[in-house]
Amino acid sequence: MEKFGEVLAVCISEKRGTEKKNIHECEIIEGFGLKNDAHGGNWHRQISLLSFEKIEDFKKRGGEVEDGSFGENLIISGIDLRNLPVGTILKVNEAILEVTQIGKECHSHCEIFHKVGDCIMPREGIFTKVIKGGFVKEGDKIFVV
Repeated sequence: MEKFGEVLAVCISEKRGTEKKNIHECEIIEGFGLKNDAHGGNWHRQISLLSFEKIEDFKKRGGEVEDGSFGENLIISGIDLRNLPVGTILKVNEAILEVTQIGKECHSHCEIFHKVGDCIMPREGIFTKVIKGGFVKEGDKIFVV
């Protein structure tokens, strides 16, 4: 049985250290990440993914956040991202992503942490590198291969 989820937001930031904004669709560039995203580049955290369900839980606890607030590139519904092992392959349209890291250290407590007292990205976010480029937009299915 193939596991899949749905892409609910596609976010980039043009400068590091700023919140990402939902641009709804974007080119995925092999070996880089999302086109024009400040965190793209030749490293292991080219595209970050965060679970829609975890963001909703955060909002229920009083967190006021918008798409991209945690620095996530893709918001995904229907997959428990946190429990995908490193090395898992994700496919969205033609693009192929490989999970390289689960969670991360929050750099000296991000904007969200200062506003709300918590940030879920260190616990719930996952990071991928782009094996094959393509295009992604809201509403696309994303498959766990």
